[in-house]
Amino acid sequence: MRVILMTGKGGVGKTSVAAATGLRCAELGYKTLVLSTDPAHSLADSVELEMGHDARPIRPNLWGAELDALAELEGNWGAVKRYITQVLQARGLDGVQAEELAILPGMDEIFGLVRMKRHYDEGEYDVLIVDSAPTGTALRLLSIPEVGGWYMRRFYKPLQGMSVALRPLVEPLFRPITGFSLPDKEVMDAPYEFYEQIEALEKVLTDNQQTSVRLVTNPERMVIKESLRAHAYLSLYSVATDMVVANRIIPDTVTDPFFKNWKEHQQQYKQEIHANFHPLPVKEVPLFSQEMCGLEALARLKDTLYPGDEDPTQVYYREETVRIAPAGNGSYTLELYLPGITKDKIQLNKSGDELNIRIGNHRRNLVLPQALASLQPAGAKMDEDYLKIHFQSAVN
Repeated sequence: MRVILMTGKGGVGKTSVAAATGLRCAELGYKTLVLSTDPAHSLADSVELEMGHDARPIRPNLWGAELDALAELEGNWGAVKRYITQVLQARGLDGVQAEELAILPGMDEIFGLVRMKRHYDEGEYDVLIVDSAPTGTALRLLSIPEVGGWYMRRFYKPLQGMSVALRPLVEPLFRPITGFSLPDKEVMDAPYEFYEQIEALEKVLTDNQQTSVRLVTNPERMVIKESLRAHAYLSLYSVATDMVVANRIIPDTVTDPFFKNWKEHQQQYKQEIHANFHPLPVKEVPLFSQEMCGLEALARLKDTLYPGDEDPTQVYYREETVRIAPAGNGSYTLELYLPGITKDKIQLNKSGDELNIRIGNHRRNLVLPQALASLQPAGAKMDEDYLKIHFQSAVN
């Protein structure tokens, strides 16, 4: 299955781009599902058809679905949710409040990823297009296997067995005091099963032959910075970005003086998008005169994004443009793909959470993930078209 994740800052048009991409894939004969995991769903509004948690047909070869976090939670985490609700009710919260608080922060995002893995395992579709939550911050959860693996295998599994064995002995004393029961086997099994799902999902998302992220951005300063930050986080977890979509660019045919300054600023920001994401391919999409609502409007966007017989399922760029790897003792190595550039042409300067890279008359701003933002550059070298920058603590 080919997996394409559309992400970007809220309101940049990623749902429209996802739906238009789905239309093209369906036209080419691929069985395609467009899955919205953004809590603020807009896929139904985009295609002007009713959508739900289960996949519904849009047109031949194309289906759509909007993730219902509560339904997914019940299916994957139902026993844990009910146990947390029981504990909260025992502490005095009413039923509705306990039900709501039983949904832990971030669970809707992570169950969106679990839903994606389920579709991948079932293999019912040829292409899965995920309209994800803004900037794909849920992908940070891919650190769970690395961070929690030792704990889950060495500590949680023995604790799980001990809990199941001791529960019949301790329960008669525990419940009268607390007002709720000890977790049973179903509740204790859920976290480890969940960990195994995320561990398997990581292998799918980091396979750049099957999975690609496409960043949707607008020619605006804050949106570009957010997109750069998303690209850095994706690179941190080895999730490949193969294309950037610069959306809502005012066309040259618009000559009204009201838009003069706006167009000039957009021209500057367009250049920044091409420079800062180089060598990733950038597709420019104009600001249309009508809303991107309905299949007819999406068809115009589809033809702009993928002219002729272009196949959206291709991998547009295979080389990792940014790589981040731990180097021991709390230090990291940041690797930037800069083909054909020699080290003497490169100047580096870190300001806050940004790394400024100047190459001749060109400048690139890279927004650093938190793991690197608190560190300082401590040397750089060119190695086979990659600029390798070592980051370490200022006190080292």
